[in-house]
Amino acid sequence: MNTEHLQPAVSLAISGCLALALLVPGQAADEPRQFETKIIRNITYYEGADADPVRHRLDVYVPKDQKDFPVLFMVHGGGWIRGNKDHLGIYSALARIFTRHGIAMVCPNYRLSPAVKHPEHIRDVARAFAWTYKNIEKYGGNREEIFVSGHSAGGHLCALLATDPSYLKEQKISPRAIKGAIPLSGLFCIPNEPIFNIPFGKNKEVHKNASPIQHVRAGLPPFLMILGDNELPGCDGPQAKDFCKALKSKDVDTQILIMPRRNHMSVIVNAVIDTDPVTQAMFSFIDSQVALFRLERNGPAGVEALGNFISRYAGN
Repeated sequence: MNTEHLQPAVSLAISGCLALALLVPGQAADEPRQFETKIIRNITYYEGADADPVRHRLDVYVPKDQKDFPVLFMVHGGGWIRGNKDHLGIYSALARIFTRHGIAMVCPNYRLSPAVKHPEHIRDVARAFAWTYKNIEKYGGNREEIFVSGHSAGGHLCALLATDPSYLKEQKISPRAIKGAIPLSGLFCIPNEPIFNIPFGKNKEVHKNASPIQHVRAGLPPFLMILGDNELPGCDGPQAKDFCKALKSKDVDTQILIMPRRNHMSVIVNAVIDTDPVTQAMFSFIDSQVALFRLERNGPAGVEALGNFISRYAGN
């Protein structure tokens, strides 16, 4: 396993404490407490004149009977031309893994090419995120702890949402609403190649503006990039490393995890197993960031708030 950049020591320390604390008394360290999953499907997140009855829907997965939990906003892949919020059953399986561990998951559809072109995909993703931010507390989630993720084209879209503030600003949502980004096998620079003309058109400036690497700046949320060592061209190590370097040059907390013996699909397919290194890395990233947020946000009172967060999982 190749880790180009590791979490700050304080994040790792807090994450380690959480990992030990999220246990039912008497359980072994490899037996974390698990929650039932409650699913609310096909919620409409956009009702404008051009609303699509299928593509403008999302699913919400939450840990049943819990409150104040973090949220993972997960964007499906499919090359911007195919896929859906439960493509091949992968996203519902992944959502059940995260909700069992106390993290909600929101999975949106978005319009696809060739029916639409960029920026309509990302505009839909921003609309779905805005709906999540405005409504997730009704389902028990903490809207101040929303992380974005996605696989392949979804990795590109979540990275673009986190780096280019214009799409959330259009929805009257602060870019700071994103507390962390976890692109899986994503693209961070759209090449000027014919295959990308279907979703992005032929204009080179459009390709450039659609590239997350072009929008890197100081103050972005922390990033965890995950990919396989046998990726598709454009989603492979060199591009991810360039993006990581650009983020670090602006002092953005950035990590990159390159999984050995993994290809473009096996990165996410294997993540539906609790003990998979990809899943564990995502858990650690979210847990450590949540712990830091609660301490920083609440000051001295944050210690008590963090204790309540931990005790819920520990069963105290």
